[in-house]
Amino acid sequence: MALIVQKYGGTSVADCSRIEHVAGKVAATRGQGHDVVVAVSAMAGETDRLLGLANTITPRPNSREMDVLLATGEQVSIALLCIALEKRGLKAQSFTAGQVCIRTDSAHRKARIQEIDTERLRSALAAGRIPVVAGFQGVNESGDVTTLGRGGGDTTAVGLAAALKADECQIYTDVDGVYTTDPRVVPEARRLRRITFEEMLELASLGSKVLQIRAVEFAGKYNVPLRVLSTFKEGEGTLITYEDKAVEAAVVSGIAFNRDEAEIALVGVPNHPGMAHRILGPVSDANIEVDMIVQNVARDGRFDFTFTIHRNDYPQVMDILQANLGAIGAERLQGNDRVVKLSVVGVGMRSHAGVASTLFRALAEKAIDIRMVATSEIKVSVVVDEKHLEQGVRALHQAFGLANPPREDSLHRGTAG
Repeated sequence: MALIVQKYGGTSVADCSRIEHVAGKVAATRGQGHDVVVAVSAMAGETDRLLGLANTITPRPNSREMDVLLATGEQVSIALLCIALEKRGLKAQSFTAGQVCIRTDSAHRKARIQEIDTERLRSALAAGRIPVVAGFQGVNESGDVTTLGRGGGDTTAVGLAAALKADECQIYTDVDGVYTTDPRVVPEARRLRRITFEEMLELASLGSKVLQIRAVEFAGKYNVPLRVLSTFKEGEGTLITYEDKAVEAAVVSGIAFNRDEAEIALVGVPNHPGMAHRILGPVSDANIEVDMIVQNVARDGRFDFTFTIHRNDYPQVMDILQANLGAIGAERLQGNDRVVKLSVVGVGMRSHAGVASTLFRALAEKAIDIRMVATSEIKVSVVVDEKHLEQGVRALHQAFGLANPPREDSLHRGTAG
């Protein structure tokens, strides 16, 4: 017998028929002799509906009251799922975050879990009940309702699995696992049996939408095995765990991409100490994150400084830098909000050379110009023009042989883009 935490997202509980389907999957797991704790999201579209209600009253609603409002979506889901489980003759009990005591900080709309009291959950399990917990929400030290931000239901599930020392945390969604890249771009993309926490973190941060980054971080910190599965299709899914030293890792596991990039360059910046801070300080003060940064070698006492940001922040950053152009002393400011980032990721890069050259050759053969490059121990990322995104992803997927079936003696790893 194992203890398994299962999490079902909004599409999985979109209506009563799907909730009945989820109840059947939970019942099947219980029928195999396992203890099960379930975390669920609000029904698909419900959070957006609640946001819309608030925004019809004011475009800037109070964050505390918004958390009270948004947390009601999950309360509907947990009650309906318990009703569906009891219909099947199983004992089930719903829990809000306050009833479980999922303690968070007080950062409304983006709270972080600090601790989870498992006493009531363990009591329910001991009594033969299936605990069904509201995802996405918590309570702060004052007892106020908080929410964990978009995708926070994954973090709830991982937190529960860590606190309960569960054998596995299963994330059920509308995809049947983690792929070598997005199958909508590359139909030959392959589902991976395994992937490491490191690779999944890189790929999630680089554009993969399979799992929330915070959930993967949490799982890696507490060594919680994660498995991504489809609610609607049977299969073993993809296991996310620590690297198995006894298994040969694929050099490149997957290709990720991010469409939401913008590039900004300051040309002819005076070569004085502290200029990078003078450029990026006002951007940071506006709470805007900078991604890739390239500073070329100074010539004639000046250099060029280029960086990327999220595309939504592009107009604001251009305004900030334009206002500070005189103080910076740059010759000109230029930008491009029609660029994308392509990345190859794999723990096998640590022990294999030539990944970057293969990437450069594959893109050159398609006449795709590279605007920026960034590397880490297990990834290489490039910025290219938006028009080359799909062609670039397909070229890299082919160049690294990711469409080939895995060898019998090797567990290859990868993820969706």
